[in-house]
Amino acid sequence: MGLYQFRLPDIGEGIAEAEIAVWYVKPGDHVGEDQCLVDVMTDKATVDMTSPVEGKVMAVHGAVGEMMPVGAVLVEIEVEAEAAAEAAVEEAGLAAKPLVEPLVELAPEAEAPLAAPATRHRARELGIALESVAGTGPGGRITPEDLEAHIARVYKPEEPRSAPREGITDIPITGLRRKIAERMEQAHQRIPQITYVEECDLTELEALRGELNQEGGQRLTLLPFFIRALVRALPHFPHINAHYDDEQSVLRQYGAVHVGVAVQTPAGLMVPVIRHAETLSMRACATELARLSTAARDGTIRREELSGSTITITSLGPLGGIATTPIINHPEVAIIGPNKIVERPAVQGPFVAMRKMMNLSSSFDHRIVDGHDAARFVQRIRRLLEHPALLFMD
Repeated sequence: MGLYQFRLPDIGEGIAEAEIAVWYVKPGDHVGEDQCLVDVMTDKATVDMTSPVEGKVMAVHGAVGEMMPVGAVLVEIEVEAEAAAEAAVEEAGLAAKPLVEPLVELAPEAEAPLAAPATRHRARELGIALESVAGTGPGGRITPEDLEAHIARVYKPEEPRSAPREGITDIPITGLRRKIAERMEQAHQRIPQITYVEECDLTELEALRGELNQEGGQRLTLLPFFIRALVRALPHFPHINAHYDDEQSVLRQYGAVHVGVAVQTPAGLMVPVIRHAETLSMRACATELARLSTAARDGTIRREELSGSTITITSLGPLGGIATTPIINHPEVAIIGPNKIVERPAVQGPFVAMRKMMNLSSSFDHRIVDGHDAARFVQRIRRLLEHPALLFMD
């Protein structure tokens, strides 16, 4: 017999360490070749690690939430001596075989139900056996909505009680939520932001959007119009469609417009990227936006679809409030935050009329973008939105 050490492989993209997200094995378990051992999380995605050998698990290393460096031993497996030698050769040449499907969980054992790590974790917290939950996703995969529907059917809410609420719960911040916290802290500490808010009259734009949606096809939300406005405005402000490397003091300006769109998901905030937005029609942009948003929420989005943005839009839709102070997605130098639309009286020449008004909030890296340029950029976007015909003119 021999002892095979499964090490955290080089996942690529300069990743030096990863966080233990979910363990699927424990000492004493028998594992087969290609069986899922553990999920690890990088700042890009969750990655399933599968066993290259068959044998008995002797030890596992690293607790959930612990950061492990590339090359660290994760699992020790007792195998036949010949199998251990073959695995060592394979590891030296090809490394271990992670199945790189972001945010998609493989069944830890035969016949187990399919579900994303976040869904499986929530079920464990509630003491729910996933075998009892009907899955509506591809291949019977259990989605977060399936789990919530099961909870609503099986559990009745408790009767309201007037007794005081007591108790304190300590919740470790791990996984994607910790990554979000680290990114926000990094941006806040490293980027001196200037926030600029401008009022926009979207009455004409909303009328046009309603007419276009009457024609059928992919339904248009407001976001494709904002993305088109960015595409039209950014060539006049190339230093805003850029990344700032503050360690090398280099500003990297991009010709292509890769728009990140912040999306709230059951696992936390994600920023899918619409690539080469400058090449997309309004309908094509809306279709790609819908596809990426759905993939982010159901856990099927790929790692490469969550990186590479040159500027970001963040929107809370009807919950958008009056104004926001959005935090820049480092190393970008600008972020745009549409707020909610409110119908209210507005002066038009000698008349007062009901108009659909919205505040447009934006933040800029003040090291790169002066206040004057920030105002000019937002005013150009405002003009495009208030006169939507300009969005379609060459």
